[in-house]
Amino acid sequence: MSASFMASLRRIANLCRKEFLAVVKDPKTRAILFVPALVQSMLFGYAATFDLTDAPYVLLDQSRSAASAELVARLEGSGVLRRVATLHSQEAMARTIETQQAMLAVHIGPRFEQQLYAGERAPVQLILDGRNSNTAGSAAGFVGQVAAAYNQDWARRHGGSGPALTVEARAWYSPNLETRWYMLPGMVAALSMLQTLLLSALSVAREREQGSFDQLLVTPMSPLEILAGKALAPVLIGLAQSTIILLVTALWFKVPLAGSLLTLYAGLALFTLACVGIGLSISAVSLNMQQAMLYTFVLIMPMMLLSGLTTPVRNMPPLLQTLTLANPLRFAIDLVQRVYLEGVGLRVVALDLLPMLLIAALTLPLAAWLFRNRLA
Repeated sequence: MSASFMASLRRIANLCRKEFLAVVKDPKTRAILFVPALVQSMLFGYAATFDLTDAPYVLLDQSRSAASAELVARLEGSGVLRRVATLHSQEAMARTIETQQAMLAVHIGPRFEQQLYAGERAPVQLILDGRNSNTAGSAAGFVGQVAAAYNQDWARRHGGSGPALTVEARAWYSPNLETRWYMLPGMVAALSMLQTLLLSALSVAREREQGSFDQLLVTPMSPLEILAGKALAPVLIGLAQSTIILLVTALWFKVPLAGSLLTLYAGLALFTLACVGIGLSISAVSLNMQQAMLYTFVLIMPMMLLSGLTTPVRNMPPLLQTLTLANPLRFAIDLVQRVYLEGVGLRVVALDLLPMLLIAALTLPLAAWLFRNRLA
């Protein structure tokens, strides 16, 4: 290697060290770097869940027969439905729903067993609290599954004509159908993006606001060397935050890693580089830290909404699906989830790597061009 190249690397390393010291020496910034990533990963693991795990219900069983007892045992046997009261009138059933003592009420009529033996329809009334429509829909679906399994077993045991064809669904990559198995791998990219984008967006703006920007200009460093030095620190910090969330996902929540760490970190490094390119572009056009933070927060929300984490991209309108192609978070979440849960290799996730590489190849030169114009 030539002496000039080695000198350039030393200058970049010194600027990177300066960026690290600027971040680490501030106690508030130190806390912001790692505490939010840890706390948010725990919150998303526990609170951001669509799983129906505890549904309080009340029961009005006017049949009081062996058949109704079997149905109730099936409802409560999974541990999802938790009986909070056994009622004796329909008026009491309505009151418990109105006062939110229970999420749903199950009413079994007095002729339930006789209707079953006679081969007639034996309706079971289900009253749901629709104020939380998602949870109510999940509860109704669960009761429907239990009722379908009960009907099938009853017909088989009593000589009836059970269904000739049944469909059994099996989840490949989340066999227990736990939301956190889907959510937490996606948050590895999403949570690290927040800090990476903000740190890189503040880097040049902080220099201008603190008055050290002019000092940076008189150093022997070229604009590209300054850009490289300021990009390296956020990339390393972003990867460190991704590692924290990965450790919480794998060790605390016990979500098994099926793929290769090398493939995973290759995708995360490329994603972080694309985010740093976007952040440095913001920083180059910002006159102060307040502007940089404002531009960053305006950009973060659309990136999160168009990432496919909570709403599948294929369900979005065609125009929004096109806009997601400029969002590196969309491809990063897909890559992390597929590598982490499915165990796929580089060849399969190449369609995620290429767009992130293209975004990085566009945003980093754009940041350099904006930076040079600011220096001129």
